[in-house]
Amino acid sequence: MKARQLFICLIYSIVFTYAGNVFAQDSIDTVATKNRVWKQLAYDGKFTLKSIGNGFTQPLRWQKDDFITAGGIVAGSGILYLSDNEARTFFKNQNDDVPQFFKEFGWYFGSPQNFFMVSAGVYGFGLITDNEKVRHAGVLIIASAATSGIIQSITKTAAGRARPMTGDRNDFKPFEGTAGYHSFPSGHSILSFSMAHAIAKQFDSFWAKAGIYAVGSIAPLSRLWAEQHWLSDVGLGMAISVVVVDGVDNFMKKNNAYNYKKPKQISWQFKAGYGTLGLVGTF
Repeated sequence: MKARQLFICLIYSIVFTYAGNVFAQDSIDTVATKNRVWKQLAYDGKFTLKSIGNGFTQPLRWQKDDFITAGGIVAGSGILYLSDNEARTFFKNQNDDVPQFFKEFGWYFGSPQNFFMVSAGVYGFGLITDNEKVRHAGVLIIASAATSGIIQSITKTAAGRARPMTGDRNDFKPFEGTAGYHSFPSGHSILSFSMAHAIAKQFDSFWAKAGIYAVGSIAPLSRLWAEQHWLSDVGLGMAISVVVVDGVDNFMKKNNAYNYKKPKQISWQFKAGYGTLGLVGTF
């Protein structure tokens, strides 16, 4: 099964399974469900727009730590830039040994149409099942991707950097607008890693996070194998993803947009005293 078909089957199985469960209820429950869905949809749409707006105005409120982070990203991109040629040779030599499935998965996962289809599936799952945590993740993905997507589109056009298959790493034609000069930063990397980072933030387990980030890294790697981007394009794209997702998430938490509560952790202690013996759970 091709990567794109895998995406489509997964999304439709989730949506139709849960939609069937919800709308199989009696008519009173169905009306209540529809009212709840429309209210939540309106709320989420409004907050998505607020989050995007906040993302573009946030630099006006940067503090010292934010400028240090920005400086670190610029410095890191510069280091990767110096390694672009060597990295291109390395990944080009790997290309023939990479399974075709990973190449296709990386391309489809990072392409806008498939990305937003998956994002809609995640959000729709949370909306239909009335799961606030999943709704929060869906809104976080969509708002972050929209913000970083606009940033990368403007930056790509303004920089006009040649792709590895088009020209040299130092070949820039600002505002050229053609596909061959639309390399910096990597859009596939931004979209795929935005989703990975947004979903990973919902888990506490190290192994769950590691698995999610591993999947999110396939698209950036696929662009290097295909010689569609330089290493610095991919590195900057992933850095933008992390910064934007964290910014949107912090904005949501600051405004208490989604108030889901995590299960309380119970701490058990053995208590012994005069006339007392037993376990006490504190939560």
